[in-house]
Amino acid sequence: MSTKPKTTPAKATPAKATTAKVAPAKVAPAKVAPAKAAPAKAAPAKAAAVKAVPAKQAPAQSSTPAKKATTAATKPVAKPLDLGMDDEPIRKAPVKRPAMGSAALVSAGPGEPDLVTLRAANLLREADVIVSDLDVLHIAQAHAGAESVIVDAADAQGGALPQAARTALVLESVREGKNVVRLVSGDPVLDGTLLNEAGALIKARIHVEVVPGVSEVTGVPAYAGFGLTGGRTRQVRIVDAHDTDLAWADLAARTTLVFLDGADRAADIAARLMHAGVDETTLMAITRKGTTVDQRTMVATLGEVATAVKATRQSGPGLVVVGEVVAQRERLDWFEVKSLFGWRVLIPRTQDTAGPVTGLLRGHGAVPVEVATISVEPPRTPQQIDRAIHGLVSGRYEWIGFTSVNAVRAIREKLQGYGLDARSFAGLKVAAVGDATVSALIDFGVRPDIVPAGEQTTAALLDEWPTYDSLTDPINRVFLPRADIATDTLVAGLNELGWEVEDVTAYRTVRAAPPPVETREAIKSGGFDAVVFTSSSTVRNLVGIAGKPPHTTIVACIGPQTAKAAEEHGLRVDVLAETSTVPGLVEALALHAEVLRASALEAGEQTWRPSRRRQAARRKAT
Repeated sequence: MSTKPKTTPAKATPAKATTAKVAPAKVAPAKVAPAKAAPAKAAPAKAAAVKAVPAKQAPAQSSTPAKKATTAATKPVAKPLDLGMDDEPIRKAPVKRPAMGSAALVSAGPGEPDLVTLRAANLLREADVIVSDLDVLHIAQAHAGAESVIVDAADAQGGALPQAARTALVLESVREGKNVVRLVSGDPVLDGTLLNEAGALIKARIHVEVVPGVSEVTGVPAYAGFGLTGGRTRQVRIVDAHDTDLAWADLAARTTLVFLDGADRAADIAARLMHAGVDETTLMAITRKGTTVDQRTMVATLGEVATAVKATRQSGPGLVVVGEVVAQRERLDWFEVKSLFGWRVLIPRTQDTAGPVTGLLRGHGAVPVEVATISVEPPRTPQQIDRAIHGLVSGRYEWIGFTSVNAVRAIREKLQGYGLDARSFAGLKVAAVGDATVSALIDFGVRPDIVPAGEQTTAALLDEWPTYDSLTDPINRVFLPRADIATDTLVAGLNELGWEVEDVTAYRTVRAAPPPVETREAIKSGGFDAVVFTSSSTVRNLVGIAGKPPHTTIVACIGPQTAKAAEEHGLRVDVLAETSTVPGLVEALALHAEVLRASALEAGEQTWRPSRRRQAARRKAT
């Protein structure tokens, strides 16, 4: 017997529905009871919310109870109902992923860290990760921020990773939401790196910034002392030295030829050029490690290059320039003629910093090598310095005298430990000796009342210190925060001037751990051209942890007391600064090097570096 299908409320239909669509909220709005009323059950769904199923498709009777229909206004449930629908499946909520980072392709330039652009320096400082080519790691280290992670793009054997592997390193960090700098050796615009690496990143839908820099094509010749055009030369041609299909006959005259990475192929390049008709008297310049303090430029004619290359016994990558412009070097060379160019200068220092001496030496072309010889530590018993700090604040002293940066740092840290600052010096007269000491005080917010006008020594400070006068000086006490090994010269001089001195140990100087074995061997064997001593303690501690430099190493001292300590330890003092300041010390060493250069040139010698002359003497002896 057949029955006519009819629509009934869902709760009255025993048959299970096979399809259902949730009505839009405006079609079947649900009425919700006010909050104060007891929770109300959802209203029965309207007929339109459920499509009736023909009897022939669904049996009229079923032992399975019917499920209640749900309208759009009902609250969502944890699991969607399985209504056996053939419609599109319910989509899951999207998984939250970290925000994508950024990538910057940065040119490291020809080699000198100071030649990167301002934009490059800023990106390196702010980078989360720096993926650096192996030969420019020193540039990454020079500009990286304190929290930056530096990754060298090299394999376990020290060879360069393939381009795909380098890109993978960048992509991994960018997808973790990090800002990545890919520091590229040389000029990525010239050597094809821009096309390969930036292209791969863009293909991976990564935002890329390209930061060009000083190109080795122009930077290295500028540091070698010549331009790329001039005179009759109006063209420049850049050539890959490894191009096997190069048409040598097409290299026109009156054109400067720049061969990228051609240093080790210089003899072959010269031979091919002469075979192609280039005059054998044409000049060639071979520059390795351009723009750095290790730069070396060799100039020869094409006909003499093969012999000159063998004589210099140099190897490694470098730039080759061929053309009449190389002759400009005779009058424009400015870099390799610096007074301390290439000198390895040893700087014994305190454990934290060597101060401005490093930068000043670099300005003269030197290669500074710092060795920590002194570690500055608090006094063993702090009671004395604590009482002195209390007296400083309570007005116990008329004067306070600073003779070192470490003394300033020790007092500053003590005051800050008590929650005090430079205002504690109110009403107190301050004396200081040494430019670095004065700078440290000014940085703290204290301007000294007396500083020696000329030589920065304790004797000069005593000359400036006024005599105690009971009529004008209400207090006769002087606070001297100093090292545990300080001499008594200043104390005795102040006593003679009528002052009562409280000489307080503010810090201890402790001998640092010995330097690496290679450094110790270089010190003892004359591997350093010079050593600069800025205090008596650096002399004592260097000899104690590393031994004495040989007599061939130039010894430079900042003042008479330091020179005396050096002589007491068996060292010959070659340079004594006229003014006991770091700039005065560096200038005195530079002048001494100029004298050595002039003597060497007059004698027809090829080098004036003390370490090289020692090596030459050894070769002659053997």
